[in-house]
Amino acid sequence: MTSIPHVTPTNNECTGDLSASVPVKAVIFDMDGVLVDSEPIYFEVERSSFAHFGASMTEEEHHTYVGVTLESMWRQVLDRHQLTNTVEEALSYHRKNVMQTMIAHEGLVAIDGLERWLNWLQEKGIPVAVASSSPRALIDLIMEKTGLGRYFDIRITGEEVLQGKPAPDIFLYAAEQLGIAPAHCIVIEDSQNGVQAAKSAGMHCIGFHNPGSGRQDLSRADRSILSYDDLWAIKENLPFDEQLLAKSKS
Repeated sequence: MTSIPHVTPTNNECTGDLSASVPVKAVIFDMDGVLVDSEPIYFEVERSSFAHFGASMTEEEHHTYVGVTLESMWRQVLDRHQLTNTVEEALSYHRKNVMQTMIAHEGLVAIDGLERWLNWLQEKGIPVAVASSSPRALIDLIMEKTGLGRYFDIRITGEEVLQGKPAPDIFLYAAEQLGIAPAHCIVIEDSQNGVQAAKSAGMHCIGFHNPGSGRQDLSRADRSILSYDDLWAIKENLPFDEQLLAKSKS
């Protein structure tokens, strides 16, 4: 794991109406449940892995792990269920299980309406990044299988920061890589852990209510959407930086 000591968590949370906020200069996307509807696939794989190690998992507990890194998830599972396996054993088995499943999966596509939104951001010169708790190999695999890789040169994984979501580290590091101050970033997230991370980073946050992500409390997000059609409908009302938009027109 690469430590990022210069990325410092902040309690400067932005709240309230997005239209009244500081101008937005970049958009940071979570991946699973936001770019691709992959959470239901993960739920099945995780249930299989939990059963393999003898963890009797309730649906309520399972939903609390959405958005966290695999290492964090397994540390909590092994501790809560008093299992004798090591984190390394659980991670090795589960990562292999996930990668085999995702490589073989034929129906992995971008969420409806996403590419229209990404193309619009590209046309307007608004930089984007993906910041996901998933491992690097999985992010790259999904980017390749869905064709979304052409939009995301900046891909941040939870393995690159000291603390995963709900800590803000991953979003602060993404902003750093974009060269944009955190207060000028919008995060799109589908999980309670992700929304908390975005708000703790001092960023705007749009909560994406994806039924496939389970029961997630997104109430701390500045605005909520049910689809990218919803986001498309309000794009002109979002506080994007006027200088960026003016450059794209010229």
